[in-house]
Amino acid sequence: MQDQKRTARRFGDGFHFLMSLTSTPHLTGAVAPSGRALARAMAEASGPPPDGLVVELGPGTGPVTQALIDRGVAPRRLVMLEFNPQFCRLLRERFPGARVIEGDAYDLPRSLAELGGARVSAFVSSLPLLTRPPGDREKLLGDAFALMGREGAFVQFTYGLVSPIPRELLGDRYSARRGRPIWANLPPARVWTYRLEAQPRPQGEGRRRRGAGA
Repeated sequence: MQDQKRTARRFGDGFHFLMSLTSTPHLTGAVAPSGRALARAMAEASGPPPDGLVVELGPGTGPVTQALIDRGVAPRRLVMLEFNPQFCRLLRERFPGARVIEGDAYDLPRSLAELGGARVSAFVSSLPLLTRPPGDREKLLGDAFALMGREGAFVQFTYGLVSPIPRELLGDRYSARRGRPIWANLPPARVWTYRLEAQPRPQGEGRRRRGAGA
């Protein structure tokens, strides 16, 4: 155990991801933590420090968590939902002022039941959405906005070239904003921000916006 801790200190968070991928590959969606540039972009996309809670999905070793704190989000307003028990232990050590919940992000009503209806202002997700069926992604987004309401934002990064939640599933209910490519991240990534539309868009406008790749 001591040898493992010394190795982790020497090689950084990449070691934790590698160990998790080796021991529990079904629980780990990445081989390395998000880089600083990507973490900052995700924190910025979540908007100004909120009055409500910020729920982070799949925080891993916490690079985005730290970026949110650096941006002004108080640890007491941070809730980290992580499926991997190894990462949960690490997060509790690193962020003692925040709440860490071990649970399934694809079952938000059950996993976040202990919040007791507390106001959620934003979801910030590092989940590997492209590994899940489109229906699971659509349900995740719907469950998140059921907890947030109309003023909320759902932030998601992807290594892919298109929206990680297919456009046909967004329809006229959600808007999707695509951030600039983050070339400093390895591999390069992009941040998407989803919001509820204030009202359904005219049919022609919806087609134009989707075609423009907004």
